[in-house]
Amino acid sequence: MRAVTGLWRWRHNPLRRTTDLVEAWVALTAAVLLCVAVPVAGWTVGASAQHSLQRAVHAQQQGRTETTARVLRAAPTPPRATTTSEQTAEQRFRRAVVARWTAPDGTIRTGTVTTSRTDATPGGTFSLWTDRDGRPVTAPLARGTARAHAVVAGLTAAALCGLGVELVRRLVMRRLRHRRYARLDRAWASVGPDWGRTGAGS
Repeated sequence: MRAVTGLWRWRHNPLRRTTDLVEAWVALTAAVLLCVAVPVAGWTVGASAQHSLQRAVHAQQQGRTETTARVLRAAPTPPRATTTSEQTAEQRFRRAVVARWTAPDGTIRTGTVTTSRTDATPGGTFSLWTDRDGRPVTAPLARGTARAHAVVAGLTAAALCGLGVELVRRLVMRRLRHRRYARLDRAWASVGPDWGRTGAGS
């Protein structure tokens, strides 16, 4: 609104300078872009991310199978000197166990997997995701989680687009102000030495 008001004010003002009109047009253009281009950019990126993530979710759900694994025994604990800080933190909530599960082709598999510490007792069961060959994999991405990621991507794109518009506007306005100040300096340099002198027209 301020951009429109400024542009209207400078239309027929005798004190209008070229830089004043350019500044008003730059402000109006930035306002239009913020109202139109920013939402469009956010929607486009969000929709594209949603499409890609939902395809990934579908592919993961098609290629992974949930089965029930039974704990046989606790897995050997690696020496403390060889464990990383991330592994040490994970061991507080999860535990490596030797478990048995059924692969999608019906064969029985045995291997070392991780589960929550509450499900790590021998004889206990827990859910395990495997690929088509029966190897343990992470659970597929949930559709709700994919949708949340798409929303975040759209909001981030809109924010970056808005920051870009505002940055360009500030750079252009700064350039225009420098040009205006340079013209004032040149004008003052031409009349300054005669300022206040008798017969100098002041």
